[in-house]
Amino acid sequence: MSNAELLFQGFQNVLSFEHLLIMAAGVMLGLLVGVLPGLGAANGVTLLIPLTLTMDPLAAIILLTSIYWGALFGGSTTSILFNIPGEPSSVATTFDGHPMARNGAATEALSYAFLSAGIGALAGVVLITLLSGHVADFAMKFSPPEFFAVFLLAFASFVGLGAGSPFKTIAMIALGLGLGQIGTDTVSGEMRLTFDHIELMRGVSFLVAVIGLFGIGELLLTVEEGLKFKGVTAKMRPRVIFETLCKMPKYWVTLLRSTAVGCWMGVTPGGPTAASFMSYGFAKRFSRTPERFGHGAPEGVIAPEAADHSAGSCAMLPTLALGIPGSATAAVMLGGLMMWGLTPGPMLFVTQQDFVWGLIASMYLGNIVAVVLVLATVPLFTMVLRVPFFIIAPLIMVICVVGAYTVAGARFDLILLLLFGILGYFAKKLDYPLAPLILAMVIGDKAEDALRQSLAMSQGSFSIFYSSSIGAVVLSLAVLLVASPLLSPLLKRVRAKKG
Repeated sequence: MSNAELLFQGFQNVLSFEHLLIMAAGVMLGLLVGVLPGLGAANGVTLLIPLTLTMDPLAAIILLTSIYWGALFGGSTTSILFNIPGEPSSVATTFDGHPMARNGAATEALSYAFLSAGIGALAGVVLITLLSGHVADFAMKFSPPEFFAVFLLAFASFVGLGAGSPFKTIAMIALGLGLGQIGTDTVSGEMRLTFDHIELMRGVSFLVAVIGLFGIGELLLTVEEGLKFKGVTAKMRPRVIFETLCKMPKYWVTLLRSTAVGCWMGVTPGGPTAASFMSYGFAKRFSRTPERFGHGAPEGVIAPEAADHSAGSCAMLPTLALGIPGSATAAVMLGGLMMWGLTPGPMLFVTQQDFVWGLIASMYLGNIVAVVLVLATVPLFTMVLRVPFFIIAPLIMVICVVGAYTVAGARFDLILLLLFGILGYFAKKLDYPLAPLILAMVIGDKAEDALRQSLAMSQGSFSIFYSSSIGAVVLSLAVLLVASPLLSPLLKRVRAKKG
């Protein structure tokens, strides 16, 4: 079947009253998650994963992706109206979005943000649609050595393409791998790293770790910063929205360039945050009037929003196709897929076609639902933001504790929740990335199993990883990515000496 036929079949699976209701509910929850600092998309998705365990996998992933869309839009709302980014990827939007709002153009700024975000997200979903068919053909060529090479590439890409220190990234990957080893060995059945504690025999829960890292950690930072909501109000007048839509073609170059950057950063582990900052920098650099940036330039809103949402949608492609999440939220969804009994990777497109294409179809519909709902609910959420933070903070804490306890009903998980919250707080203070740690916890055991299976096939010879062209290319690329942060300074010194 062609991609068009599979997509049409996906729409047939998704277009039901139940699924549309789930989409609307997910977007509304995501908007709330996005406008409240201390939550964020990753934590909002994590908190609801326990509630989806009894749901059909397609309905569950529709709910989680809808929350993701809503959270991204919600972060844009607070960035523009209150100069408070609800999401890390919305920070760049504050640079020109809030000045526009202060200058009396709040409705225009929000319209530019939501329209460009919708276009960027749609472009990302179209890219997924076009490339998904090739993934299925590629899937049949994979065996344990190729899977290990892909897993290694996932770790290496965070080291080579991440914006932070490669040594900090490696440290977080190592910590994640260590945490993932706790519990029962999947091959031998022996206990590992439990230190004779019964509570550790079932391992460290991925969900508890993420709730602590993102929920408690973000909350501690927010309390430390003494958050106060001070902003402007906005009414989404249809006439202004239509006028803004008519002005969008004027900025088509910025929109196209930013969407392309976002798609690239979504497929690679750069993620939405890096994409939004990069696109903002490009928009300012190539603008004929760069002095307007920082004072309310429309391009300063369009660029980060288009890149943010295109990266957010494209992050689902490597997550589904290769098991390589392109963002922290995608890493959380990767863990959710595994909890539902689905193994992300090339074979998912072959064995679970109804699920994959139903998900892709829901991303089209979810994007439309998100744009409509966010335009209609901006006044509502500006009212929510005026609730004192000393009331909101305890509610967030209660949500985190309840979410962690419902995973297994174990009090020990609450201790782990606190420990991971402290870890998340210090990691953010010291600029240690959390996404590599999450990835290592999610796929660390899969990578280990693939390694051991490969060595068993070759009787201990590492040459098996270069026995196929796919494995050799992927493994070589992984080595280059790991080496690139070390080689770049050396190359700069050589060039400086020659110069």
